[in-house]
Formats: sequence, C-alpha cells, structure tokens
Amino acid sequence: MAKADIGLVGLAVMGENLVLNMESKGFSVAVFNRTTSKVDDFMKGRGAGKKITGCKSLAELAAALSKPRKAMIMVKAGQAVDDTIEQLIGVFEPGDVIIDGGNSNYQDTFRRTAYVESKGLLFIGTGVSGGEEGALTGPSIMPGGSAAAWPLVKPVLQKIAAQEGGVPCCDWVGENGAGHFVKMVHNGIEYGDMQLITETYQLMKDVLGLSADEMAAVFEEWNKGDLGSYLVEITRDILGFKDEDGSPLVEKILDTAGQKGTGKWTGIAALEFGVPLTLIGEAVFARCLSAAKDERVAASKLFSKPARVFTGDKKAFIADLKDALYASKIVSYAQGYLLMREAAKEYSWKLNYGGIALMWRGGCIIRSTFLSKIKDAFDRKGDLSNLLLDPFFNKTVDKAQGAWRRVAAAAIANGVPAPALTSALAYFDGFRCERLPANLLQAQRDYFGAHTYERTDRKRGEFFHTNWTGHGGSTSASTYNV
Repeated sequence: MAKADIGLVGLAVMGENLVLNMESKGFSVAVFNRTTSKVDDFMKGRGAGKKITGCKSLAELAAALSKPRKAMIMVKAGQAVDDTIEQLIGVFEPGDVIIDGGNSNYQDTFRRTAYVESKGLLFIGTGVSGGEEGALTGPSIMPGGSAAAWPLVKPVLQKIAAQEGGVPCCDWVGENGAGHFVKMVHNGIEYGDMQLITETYQLMKDVLGLSADEMAAVFEEWNKGDLGSYLVEITRDILGFKDEDGSPLVEKILDTAGQKGTGKWTGIAALEFGVPLTLIGEAVFARCLSAAKDERVAASKLFSKPARVFTGDKKAFIADLKDALYASKIVSYAQGYLLMREAAKEYSWKLNYGGIALMWRGGCIIRSTFLSKIKDAFDRKGDLSNLLLDPFFNKTVDKAQGAWRRVAAAAIANGVPAPALTSALAYFDGFRCERLPANLLQAQRDYFGAHTYERTDRKRGEFFHTNWTGHGGSTSASTYNV
C-alpha cells in the first residue's frame, strides 16, 4: 500500500478543510483525531472515495506516512499542542517534521522548536489564515521554525496556499517563532480593520441615519476601489442579509464581541517592544468594552446624549468616511509593520516585508488590493522605517487629513464612539509632530524620581538631573528608554 504524503491531526472544520484541500491538489493524506469516531464520520462523509487514509492512533498515522514523515497539527492552541507533539515524537523518527498550524503564541513556538529539535526532529510553526473557506480553497500560510524543514514541506504548503498572479501566498518567514509572530500581527491588523469598519458603520447609522440597504450599497461601491477587500466585501453582504421577517439580520445580533486572544497577544508584544500599536490596542479594548453589555445598558439610562442632528451633505460625509477609513487603515498597517521590524531586530529574523504583504494578498482575512501598495513601498525602499514615510502613503494620508478630522469631529460631537479612527488620527498627529510635550513629562519624572533628562542644547546620550526643590540632592536614578 502506498504511503501518504502528509498527515494531519485534528479533524475540526479547519483540519477537515485543509485535508480536502491537500487531497484536491494531488497529495495523499493520512488523518487522525483524538475522538476516533470523527475519523470514521469523516471517512464515510466528506473524505469518502478520496486519497485519504483514516487512522485510529498516532502510531498508525506514523506507519501510514512516507519518510521523512510530515504531520500537521490542527488542534486547540495551548496544552493540546504540547501533548500532541509529545505523542508524535514517540512514534516519529529523527528527520521527521511536525507542523503546528494553529494560532499558537509565538513564544510557545520558540520553545517547541528548540524542544523538537533536541529530539532530533524538525518543527514548523505556521500561521494559517483564511477561515474555513480559505482552508478549503487556498489560505495564506506563514511558516517559520526549523529552517531545514522548509524544503521538505514547501511543495505541499505552497501548492495548497492561495495563488495570486501565479505566486503562492506562502513563503518561508524565518526561524523559530517568526511564522507565528507574523500571523499574530496579521490577526492584530485584522482586529483593527474590523473595528474601523464597524465604527464607520455606526457613524453611517447613527449620524447619517442610513438604512442597512443604503449602507450595503456604500460598501459595495467602496469595494470597487482602494478599499476593495474581503472584509469590506463581507460587510456589504452582511448588511444586505435579511432575517426571516425581511428585516436586516445584523440589527438583531447582540452587540457583544468575542475574541480568541491573538489581538491581545499583539498588544502585549507591542508593549514589550515599545511600539505604539495604538489602533490595534483600541480595537482589542473595544471588544472588551462591548462585553460589558449590562453595564452599558445601565449607563445609557444615566447620562444625557448629544443631540444627533446632521444637517450637512450626506454624500460628502460618506466620501469623508471613505478617506478617514483608508487613512486609518494605513496607520494600522504602519503600526503592525513597526512591530514586526522591532521583533526582527530582537530575534535576528530577516523578514521580507514586501513578501509578507504578498502572502497576505490572497486567502487570508485581511486580503485586499491595498497590500500591493505595501509591496511597492518596500520595493522602493527595503529598509523603510515607517509606511507613512513612503511617498505613496505620505501623499495619500496627507490628502485625507481634512476628511479624517471632519469625521473625528463628527463622532465626538455626536457622541458616537470611534476609538480606532480617532486613535489612528492621534498617532498620525503625534508622528508628524516635531516637538511633543514629553519634555515636560521628563521634567516631571526628574522632579519626583531623579530619572534625568536630555537637553536640546547638548548632544544626544548625555543625561542631566536638576535639584528642582533645592533640597533633593544630586544623585540620579537609572532610566529606561524604549
């Protein structure tokens, strides 16, 4: 009996769809699930009549695979991944490859890569984005880990990935946790994109009074231009979807958002690296605030509301919303790329920033026409420190300033929360500001804690302390700079 090309452990929806994707691309697959009845159900159902071998144990899976063995794990992040790795090590041999395709924390991938390599095997930690549909038809795949494993898994991963212009949305990212780090940033940007779109929706609804059908038409139009993307496309579809009684289903969905943690991890990493990831942070906090539904309902009855009366030109304001959304989106990606750049410095990764944009162009949740502009920016300047300094993005954001400020002002005046849109504008204003009030902040720190400061009339790197009160002494404390 011929051996399978690759194995997959974990037959939830993503796992099943990846198996079917692999098989449709010409690969034979061996599958296993801890609840073995799922293997039976799959083999009798979606996997029937295909080049798929159902296995009742990991030992049976190992025996069914060609050498060097390759098996992808698609189980819940955390202890389940560690348990499965340990079990696979027990039935695999040196040189075999274990692939974690779940949403694992990149720091866990550092640890797992070192551990698996210490046992003589190879490890890949890869981000897989695209949801259920992407897994079946072609996701974006971001692999990292043991460099020696890449040639062994490349033929499979690149063939099952989404293809854009004949180029697979999958390439080697870097060693140890690089793949899962890039996937984490992808998910953080996804949080930001979704929050920006929902704020735009609320402004259309609460300030302009547009119906769901009218908003669907706006997103339909936006999807044809610079904002063309998967998230804008599905927003159009959601707004146009009717419940059984003919009313918009979206308005009957409870306004409490869930999350799986990758946005939070992105924010934590930003704090660790000292990167001002303000927009994505606000997007995470907005989900947290949405969860406090009972408190929000109670508060809505206690506080007065601004009178919401829009007397301007609705079409003009919709055009402003478009520009504000686009400018804010640019800031979100600029911040995400800053975080990847800082991580690359810390871990000596040689990230291909333009290549990452290409990997995100197809299959994944944040896929959009906009990403080609990021690729162009890094083609122009490979060591670009911030997307906002690229000529295209510089001109685009500068042109959008007026619209952006009008939208932010309208949100504040009408009491409509727009934390992502307004924090993006605040970041932009801080980034373009030659002199920030941090001089006063440093004086405060030196006054109460002798933390020292630098002077504008002296060279950088010299630190000074002032005895502000006359009785504080001349001893200074250590300082921490991000």
